[in-house]
Amino acid sequence: MIPVDHTGGSMKKKIDMVATGEEMYSLIRRLYPICRSITGNGVRDTLQILREKVTLQMHEVPTGTKVFDWSVPKEWNIQDAYVKNSQGEKVINFKESNLHVLNYSIAVSRKVSLEELRGHLFTLPETPDWIPYRTSYYNENWGFCVNYNTYRDLTDDTYEVYIDATLEDGHLTYGEFLVEGREKGHEVLISTHICHPSLCNDNLSGIAVATFLARHLSRISLKYSYRFLFIPGTIGSITWLSLNEKNVDRIWHGLVATCLGDSGSFTYKKTRQGDAEIDDVVAYVLEQSEKDYRIADFAPYGYDERQYCSPGFDLPVGCLMRTTHGEYPQYHTSADDLSFVSPENLAESLSMYLEVIAVLEGNRTYINMNPKCEPQLGMRGLYQKIGGAEQGKKLQLAMLWVLNMSDGNHSLLDIARRSKQQFDILCEAANHLEEAGLLKQSFPQVQP
Repeated sequence: MIPVDHTGGSMKKKIDMVATGEEMYSLIRRLYPICRSITGNGVRDTLQILREKVTLQMHEVPTGTKVFDWSVPKEWNIQDAYVKNSQGEKVINFKESNLHVLNYSIAVSRKVSLEELRGHLFTLPETPDWIPYRTSYYNENWGFCVNYNTYRDLTDDTYEVYIDATLEDGHLTYGEFLVEGREKGHEVLISTHICHPSLCNDNLSGIAVATFLARHLSRISLKYSYRFLFIPGTIGSITWLSLNEKNVDRIWHGLVATCLGDSGSFTYKKTRQGDAEIDDVVAYVLEQSEKDYRIADFAPYGYDERQYCSPGFDLPVGCLMRTTHGEYPQYHTSADDLSFVSPENLAESLSMYLEVIAVLEGNRTYINMNPKCEPQLGMRGLYQKIGGAEQGKKLQLAMLWVLNMSDGNHSLLDIARRSKQQFDILCEAANHLEEAGLLKQSFPQVQP
């Protein structure tokens, strides 16, 4: 299924998905070495690279800024870190993997015993070759993450621990990109977190898909406006909501993009509302894909959807991903590397987002302007629009379904579900009927 947009054109026809998958993978490979966190130069470096693809606006929010029940934290930057044994050998080296340092570690330069060192080491005994990803954002501490084999082989010795890092007043940085549609007060929010260091699926994959989605949408005509946020997880969405509280009513639909590069089937986590239009659209697209998928109810745990869906906002924002966070063993470990994601999976994820947007863009509600019995299609030249035999029968039936159900209460998506007709054919039929004066769009007056 390739739905059409509101103009009748294919949402995907101008994209070479194979080439785009390779481009997204190349972007991930370039971003992979950067040590990102919830603040700092790693985030800025990442956003500067993304600005080569789309013209992101970068925002800097000062440390200490009050954002609801939170405050923007101090800015963290790191230059180097290692642990040396008494022979001067670096048994743990940040330059080999930025996961080796407890993210947000304070500076330290001292000598410690093996016993004290082990109190600051994090490992994964069940997967002894993997380095865990751990953080200490709001509790000043220092530490190292190491694979269990290295941990086990440490001998009784005196070790030099060194972390060259700063934790001081600065800024929280995030990127924002707006694609303006015809209905400027009606926006679709696409949010992705940019705070993780060298982890590909979580969430360089979300960053890559969102970036290329933004680039494509900026090149076509759209009904809705699309607001893309590239933000640090949790504190980033809280900050954005705090700074934009007066304008969040413009968000009519939304998706959080994450975990989109692995080979697992798609998972959709519903909005808190549970029956928002975006919930119905994603469910429909997943059904039509004829592939395995899972739909999960909302829960106040996960990614930034839990902030957008907090009761004080209750925005219609779901989360569309592949394998859910925590449900693949590589999650938050060094095994979430370049081999765990692929260009093909990234391209399929981008395609899924485009399908969702195509249905969202094309979904309208109409009122039949000639509702008493069937109107004569022939005298309005509509049969000339129908074309070949098989396709003509489908389009004719689609016209009849649209006319019959267009009472101001049923959207094209509702009609597609009930009639079992293809959504794109129903859109085409509605376009022809509207041009002939038989339909008039019914516009909602309030946010759904």
